[in-house]
Amino acid sequence: MPLDDRARSFLQMLHRIDAPRLSELPIDVARRNYAKMLYLYRTEPCAEVLVQDCHIARREHEGGPLSARLYRPMRAGDAALPVLLWLHGGGWTLGDLAGYDPLCRAIANASGIAVFTLDYRLAPENRFPAALDDAWQTLCWLQRHGGGYGLDTAKLAVGGDSAGGNLAAVLALLARDAGMVLAQQLLIYPVVNLASDWKADAPYQAGHFLDAEGMRWFMYNYLDTEADRLDWRASPALAKSHVGLAPALILSAECDPLTPGVAAYAQQMRAAGVPVRYHDYAGAIHGFLTFPRIFLAADDAVSLIGRCLREDFGLEEVK
Repeated sequence: MPLDDRARSFLQMLHRIDAPRLSELPIDVARRNYAKMLYLYRTEPCAEVLVQDCHIARREHEGGPLSARLYRPMRAGDAALPVLLWLHGGGWTLGDLAGYDPLCRAIANASGIAVFTLDYRLAPENRFPAALDDAWQTLCWLQRHGGGYGLDTAKLAVGGDSAGGNLAAVLALLARDAGMVLAQQLLIYPVVNLASDWKADAPYQAGHFLDAEGMRWFMYNYLDTEADRLDWRASPALAKSHVGLAPALILSAECDPLTPGVAAYAQQMRAAGVPVRYHDYAGAIHGFLTFPRIFLAADDAVSLIGRCLREDFGLEEVK
């Protein structure tokens, strides 16, 4: 299926203004431009969600505390809620709590559970595995201390989009190895194999928002050495075993160069006996979930995410 009309118009607009690509800008300018784009194409943030800023202390040699944000649907009252640890996208280089605030609100409202999102350290100032270390420390912190924030620490899930989906997939592997039970891994067009996701003959390598040049820039920022591409903590598809992982909900976009790798990872987990629900959005491009003002599929995806989270946590339908 070709690009849908909204995706085509969006890409034509980007090309028409002939603005520099994010990869051609200084890091601080690229971050500001990405934040502006997220703001411009968001919808009105859901007001039926309580928001609390949090800080996660780290050991002295690791630096200052990590900033995080907790979202609770108002209708939940004081009930102890299951919680999704959400990790934002942006190629491990871009993105922050403010930019992903509308999406986290929408997921909390659609699912009826709490969403906890993390301002993990960004590259290139902090290279692999800094972001992963922050994410893993936060997941362990949630399990130990979440009860003090009205969370049911026996009911945890991990999720993220793009680079955040990469981190979430690796967290699912780490959690399995640590004996931590997760109800779900939510992977939205995740990066799963930095060693082979970017084959020259793969479709949609150019002109579809995320392209090969941009991905090489993200990898250059994130990875410390070329050999890191083969580390399963950067490329979860290369893990020795996927047996025993948490059930997965995986969403992809048809016109996204990551999608062949995402589909292969879904099949890889299925072959290992992992329950997988996979949905590919026809005509959509990478990043559509964070541009709901443009892409109608974003609302459908949030509804699907909410429904599947409720099912995996054994919750009643949201009223």
